[in-house]
Amino acid sequence: MDSQPCTLLVVDDEDTLVVELQEFLENCGYRCIGCTSSRDALQRFREDASIGIVLCDLHMPELDGITLVQELERLSTPAHAFEAIIFTGQAEPRDVIEAMRAGVADYYQKPIDPEQVLRAVRRLEERLHQRQQDNLELSLLNNKLRTLSESIDELYQDINKRRRGPVDHTPPVMDMGAQPPFDKLSPRQLEVAKLVGKGMTNYQTACELGLTENTVKLYVSQILRLTHLHNRTQLALAMAPPGRRPHEVAH
Repeated sequence: MDSQPCTLLVVDDEDTLVVELQEFLENCGYRCIGCTSSRDALQRFREDASIGIVLCDLHMPELDGITLVQELERLSTPAHAFEAIIFTGQAEPRDVIEAMRAGVADYYQKPIDPEQVLRAVRRLEERLHQRQQDNLELSLLNNKLRTLSESIDELYQDINKRRRGPVDHTPPVMDMGAQPPFDKLSPRQLEVAKLVGKGMTNYQTACELGLTENTVKLYVSQILRLTHLHNRTQLALAMAPPGRRPHEVAH
């Protein structure tokens, strides 16, 4: 994976342990922030969005490790997610269960084996990068759904306007001989068809009519279906004035 190593946050009220673990992890290529206070750790997490893995002691003054992880979880966002490791000199089964429920990924007993912690950090870093990738893909899908929803809303608005307005059963006047059934098109569909006949792109048509480009694409698909034309080129030729051909059929 080409992603840069995430920043590690080491939290323990034992200053010696923080210094030793911080020095070891930095020598392994990680940027590491050391804190001897849970409150200080919360502040550093707020200020530094690159912090992705938190290593903290279970039993600390002010906030214990589990409470700290829960507070960090409240501060986290999809763009600033993290994984947590807890270590302690007193391992009680109920503490392990509570830590896992709080979202702690790993639990180690003191004295700490730095190599074991390093392996855990690397494993959690891969998991964190995968979470970030999943969040990015989910965000892109949400944007696509939002665009589609906006296009559908615009179509519904046009349909409602058509229903509320006077219905004109007179086929639109065309300067052509035998043509496909353009009388089946709604006023907005006919507007789109005419602009296609002038050689406008979907983007230009969208700007001209105050629509989104995706909505124009939907209109073109509807027009082709209603007029039994096979493609945009046929539509452009059918809509072109007599004796003239569109200089360009854009997509």
